[in-house]
Amino acid sequence: QVQLVESGGGLVQPGGSMRLSCTASGGMFSINAMDWYRQAPGKERELVARMFSHGGTNYADSVKGRFTISGDNALNTVYLQMNSLKSEDTAVYYCCAVGAYTNFKSFISWGQGTQVTVSS
Repeated sequence: QVQLVESGGGLVQPGGSMRLSCTASGGMFSINAMDWYRQAPGKERELVARMFSHGGTNYADSVKGRFTISGDNALNTVYLQMNSLKSEDTAVYYCCAVGAYTNFKSFISWGQGTQVTVSS
């Protein structure tokens, strides 16, 4: 079973930067896309950024120009670089991997989440 472990959350001041990491492990698999989601208190979980195995990326309008998703070729480790952080970026951030095992069974796996708090 694919497991995702996130790291890098914490407290940062408005205008600051933070980098989140997500590492996948567990078995033989390939990842087709790795996503970063976030969920703020009282709000629905929203997609923040997505990276495909071919290198393409998508971003939510609210983070375009401020956040950058990157990763190794296999997407086993993916980063979310967050710059010019705002208070509204405060949320629990989750990574999510979409892929398949070598037996072609597909999977969607979620990390445990990491808290990002933007506050002075």
